[in-house]
Amino acid sequence: MDSDLSLAGDQSTDSDGAALTATGFLAHEAFLGVTQSVTSNRWVAREACESTTTESANLTGLPAPIARALASRAVKADRVQNFLEPKLRDGLPDPSHLLDMDTAIERTLAAILNEESVALFADFDVDGATSSALVRRFFRALGQEVRCYIPDRHKEGYGPKVESMRRLAEEGADLIITLDCGVMAHDALAAARDAGADVIVLDHHMATEDLPPAVAVVNPNRLDDPSEHGIIAACGLTFLYLVALNRALREMNYYEDNGLTPPDLMGMLDVVAMGTVCDVVPLLGLNRVYVSQGLKILERWNNPGMKALREVSGRNGLLSPEIFGFDLGPRINAGSRMGESWIGSDLLTTDDPERAKELAQRLDDLNIERRAVEADVMKEAKKAALENRAVVPSILIAGGQGWHPGVIGVVAGRLKGNHRRPAIVVSFEDGIGKGSGRSIPGINLGALILEAKDKGLLIEGGGHAMAAGLAVSEDKWAEFIAFMEAEVSARLATAPDPDVMEFDVAMAPAAVTFETVQIFKGMEPFGQGNPRPRVALTRPRVANATIVGEKHVAVQLEGSDGARVRSIAFRAVETPLGNALLHRSDRPLHVAGHLSLDEYRGGRNVQMIIEDAAEVPN
Repeated sequence: MDSDLSLAGDQSTDSDGAALTATGFLAHEAFLGVTQSVTSNRWVAREACESTTTESANLTGLPAPIARALASRAVKADRVQNFLEPKLRDGLPDPSHLLDMDTAIERTLAAILNEESVALFADFDVDGATSSALVRRFFRALGQEVRCYIPDRHKEGYGPKVESMRRLAEEGADLIITLDCGVMAHDALAAARDAGADVIVLDHHMATEDLPPAVAVVNPNRLDDPSEHGIIAACGLTFLYLVALNRALREMNYYEDNGLTPPDLMGMLDVVAMGTVCDVVPLLGLNRVYVSQGLKILERWNNPGMKALREVSGRNGLLSPEIFGFDLGPRINAGSRMGESWIGSDLLTTDDPERAKELAQRLDDLNIERRAVEADVMKEAKKAALENRAVVPSILIAGGQGWHPGVIGVVAGRLKGNHRRPAIVVSFEDGIGKGSGRSIPGINLGALILEAKDKGLLIEGGGHAMAAGLAVSEDKWAEFIAFMEAEVSARLATAPDPDVMEFDVAMAPAAVTFETVQIFKGMEPFGQGNPRPRVALTRPRVANATIVGEKHVAVQLEGSDGARVRSIAFRAVETPLGNALLHRSDRPLHVAGHLSLDEYRGGRNVQMIIEDAAEVPN
């Protein structure tokens, strides 16, 4: 493989910058000598164990740059094959290893055998929608329908509430299963118990030592659970629960005795994959297996809801996790963001193609509405956050009256991405603020929010390391801001530098071939925890640069030997990166980005997605 790829191999840089590899660079050294790029980044090589790199290359025959990229993701030499070819049978653990799983299965079996009324209480995001769809489909295969309750994001907020749980019990639910929520809902679960319903909690959010009153609390992030699968999303946990339930039903010959075909669990992995990607959990270990296998199931488009979402999104071409994160998932979320939380779960559950088309179109309409609202809130939140930077430099915090609560999470994410700091956006109404936060590596936002709640600064709050939600009274707002600034500031000292851009490999333009892209594609699926390999093209000149659409810059990058690489910088117009590309002289640059296949209008052309550029150091 190798004439072209060797250009990215273990060679030294010559005077023309013809070829270079990340191998040999120390993580703390400036990669290619770049201490400040046009977007103010310092470039460094990803940290990787060189002995693991060598062992992987020798054991597998992989090119050195790929072996190094795998080593930087902590993939040991003997696990390379499992990483590159993830299989469910190799990665799926015994569900019974989770605390309370067997108890949850025992109680569910009793409900099935006794034909009890089962209700689901699911979160309103994609993880909740996919989790509830999985359970609903499973029970439907048993000939039993379950009621699904998804709270209104705006009126009820996150998680079970006393009123809703009591109402489910009073309306006849014998068993309530909470999905992607519940581990902190002590009062709500007590209300359900007192009203005569048992509760099973299937959750993955951070928990405290004090667990809620439930028959079973299944959560790999329980403080007393030694499970190694704390990074799975709720849909991944729900899948394990259904695997265990299916096993128990098979063992008692339930399907044969009742003339039933067992549920197609493998066929549900597309739903699991979408929830996993959209919850932005690390795509490592079991999550990697879920997404890899789920994408294979997605190719069949057997789920009418998924198929209908694809059609309204206009998505075509090769499937990757991006289809969930950028095309399908945002439309599911748009339902809850714009006041119709139930649509996503119903869409993923229905087997009626016409109903699926109707629901998908409604979600697409809501997504268009969401974008317009988001743009307005973004403008105001950015202004407020930047005004606060003088007194709150470590974290972006913005609060406003009447901001649409359905978009504040998206806005927080954009602020975080644009400014490389944790961000919290809060919408106030009648003295109460409901907020959402997004974080950066090294700052566990969920833990900080729980700490703030324990200190009495919040009405409620919780979440993950990278994302969290909260409710705060107006009279505690200033105190909460001061607490977050102090805590984040202290942690930033030891957190990874957000102004650092990490690289896997550098190469000459001539090394950018279809073959090279295919080799990197072997590391898919990419996502949180397994970033798309970042490459640096050494010393190309900008042969041509034009604006496409209104915001993007299309570029031809040319090496000293005349080899050209089609490239594009998205949303780069009127940015330092766009200006550097559009107004470039013949002087060469180092250009950073990742390689992909451009499948526009049926073609398959190699291109670079440009993320950054830098002057070639003297």
